[in-house]
This record gives sequence, structure tokens and C-alpha cells, in this order.
Amino acid sequence: MADPLTDDEERAWRTFIESSWALHTALEDDLRAKTGLSMNDYHVLVHLSEAPGHRLRMGELAAALWFSPSRVTYQINSMVKRGLVLKQPCPEDGRGQEAVLTDEGLAALETAAPLHLITVRDRFIDRLDPDELEVVHRVFEKVRKA
Repeated sequence: MADPLTDDEERAWRTFIESSWALHTALEDDLRAKTGLSMNDYHVLVHLSEAPGHRLRMGELAAALWFSPSRVTYQINSMVKRGLVLKQPCPEDGRGQEAVLTDEGLAALETAAPLHLITVRDRFIDRLDPDELEVVHRVFEKVRKA
């Protein structure tokens, strides 16, 4: 059994978890209200827009987004229905599937990105000074690698 958290550890953990949930909720609500996209939609579009040929194998996309294979399949199927992405066989081997960004998906991202950035700046970036941003980066890079 794990040792109980000290008062300082509990305070840090609760502050992190509650503020991260509040931030994610605010980002999600604002993005949906302004664009109709969810945060998951947005991050899929970002990753595909940055990928060579605007396409990624489903497994690569799942790993990049920290999604399970079934979760990425569900997400992509939802986005296919809305015309944001296509699912196509991998050209190299034909066995796997790739998610491919459509023109409509790229247009949706190009519309959403500047609107989303306003909220990201307002709710997070502009509330921290450069030293604090560096600490956030260092801390969560360490957490992500674990």
C-alpha cells in the first residue's frame, strides 16, 4: 500500500488536479461554443496538419494523443462522419489504416486555431510569467516521460 500523502503533497496534487480539470473544461467549452470542435477533434486536426502528407497511421495517432486504439478509432470514425478526416488503407502495406486530413478538416483547424489561442492565452499563458512557464514545462515534461 502506498504511503499517505503529506499535507504539502496533497495540497499540490489537489491544486493540480482541480485546476487542470477546470482549465480543460474551460478550453473544451469555449472551443465547442466558438467552433463546434471538441478538444479531441482539435488535437487530432493539429497532429494530422503537422504530419507528412497530412496523414498518420492510426497507431501513431493514438500514441501521440495518449489514446487507446479503440478510443482513436471511435474519434476518427466520428470525424469521418463530419468530413474532417478520411480513413484510408496505408499505402506501404495496405494492412493498417491511416487517418487523413481533409480540406474541410484543415479549414476547420485554420478557423479554430486563432480562436482557441485566445482562450489558451487568457486562461493559461498570460497568467504566468516566463520563469513560471519554464517550470511548468520542466515539471510536466518529467511527468509525461514517466
